[in-house]
Amino acid sequence: MSTTPFSIGEKVVYPNHGVGVIEQISSRTIGTSVERFYLLRIRSSSLKVMVPFHNADAVGLRRIVKNSEAQKILEFLADGKCESSSDWKNRFKENSDKMRTGSLLEVAIVLKGLLILAAQKPLSFREKKMLERARFLLVSEMAMARDREEGEVEEELRNALSKCNLRWPEVSAIE
Repeated sequence: MSTTPFSIGEKVVYPNHGVGVIEQISSRTIGTSVERFYLLRIRSSSLKVMVPFHNADAVGLRRIVKNSEAQKILEFLADGKCESSSDWKNRFKENSDKMRTGSLLEVAIVLKGLLILAAQKPLSFREKKMLERARFLLVSEMAMARDREEGEVEEELRNALSKCNLRWPEVSAIE
């Protein structure tokens, strides 16, 4: 994760919420100790989150992936193998754990696994919601990493998935 501190104005990823911008670095006195915090605003929801410096790694706060990592994710979606548990409860727990890691590749693995499953049978309500979240996290961070519009990134993802006969989920299809 992050071993170097973040600075004001830097774009970061807060797992399961997406891309945010560090707006402020502040200190608060709690008891006898002084605690430093990052105040970040999540871009998609304007949610403000305070993350203690000492807890940034534990919560998975990290920098946006580099363009080269985004390219690897596209390659994985185009031809990477993806396996998941056949038992619904185990699969949901595994996918939830992957989503919480904050790793964009793990999010892509969840998305691809759910798309493979959706091609075989209808997804449960909770899995549809997870697919929607994975789709959002993937598009928003890759758009930032590749300095492109989200629509362009969706097209790249759609093309990558079509190489292994999977369809990019449209928002209306997930709801």
